[in-house]
Amino acid sequence: MSPTTTIRIAIDAMGGDKGPAEVAHGVYLAARASRQVHFLLVGDPTVLEPALAHLKPPCENLELVPATQVIEMEDAPATALKRKPDSSLVVAARLVKEQKADALVTIANSGAAMTVSLLSWGRIKGVSRPAIAVPLPSLQGPVVLIDAGANVDCDPNNLFEFAIMGSVYAEQVLGIKNPRVGLVSNGEEEVKGNSLVKRTHTLFQQSMQSSPPFHFTGNVEGRDIFRGDVDVAVCDGFVGNVILKTAEGTAEMIQAMLKQELTSQAWKKLFAAPLASSIRGLGKRLHYSAFGGAPMLGVNGICIIGHGRSDHVAVANACRAAERSAQHTLIDTIRQRICDPPPPPPAV
Repeated sequence: MSPTTTIRIAIDAMGGDKGPAEVAHGVYLAARASRQVHFLLVGDPTVLEPALAHLKPPCENLELVPATQVIEMEDAPATALKRKPDSSLVVAARLVKEQKADALVTIANSGAAMTVSLLSWGRIKGVSRPAIAVPLPSLQGPVVLIDAGANVDCDPNNLFEFAIMGSVYAEQVLGIKNPRVGLVSNGEEEVKGNSLVKRTHTLFQQSMQSSPPFHFTGNVEGRDIFRGDVDVAVCDGFVGNVILKTAEGTAEMIQAMLKQELTSQAWKKLFAAPLASSIRGLGKRLHYSAFGGAPMLGVNGICIIGHGRSDHVAVANACRAAERSAQHTLIDTIRQRICDPPPPPPAV
């Protein structure tokens, strides 16, 4: 994409635990920071117009697109597309399909986001299942965890595609040169793992013999992810979601325990003020808002899914993640890596 080309990002404003006003605030911050991007805020005007009226000065690159319906948590995603054609998520996805937007950002539940984007845009040719790629913090920088919950039951070929897509995202969007891909297992040895992991490991090794589509470094354990020993950690969505939720809970526990320790006794409070800046910095590095959102890779369009608890900072960062994805030829590169190389050898 040319640097002078205006990127258009459609944002589903009606999802999220904190409400549309919080989403509008985050999009406003992103619009103020990225003048070359045009933001299409999709949702109920009676709710969003008052929210935007409080944000000064107004942004010319922020436009309100009306949508009268909302996909609720209890709605079945597959039927919501037909029953609620004017919902904010469906309208935002339609803008991408009609090439009126280059990317979609939603704070809706991941199931609805996956279903609507998949049914609206279809899959990239050669991709059997889309996957959620979540950037996680590590001691060495971001690590892409894929799949983080879209597919709880997978076969080796699915994980092979996840490895390609995660590698492309790490390289194209996160700027990691020749990203190291690891297969999540209960041990680094080749003989470790369940049947899926062992079969996938064999498949990955066979694919490295000629024109490797990614840089496979072997099995990795959960601790290796946060040490930064790999750049892309590949697993099925069941394992990935457990890793993701465990990481979130651990980060919250660490912050809470630090606060408890520093305020438990009077003499410890003397150290609280000098350490406050470092604690805040640690919290920002561990918090999900640092990356803002996770891409749904494999659908034929850019879809960034934000955390349900996203505040305005996380929403703004999700918009920036969509901008970075649109700036790079993410979809085209995935398509080339999936389709152009010879197919992987048969899974054993």
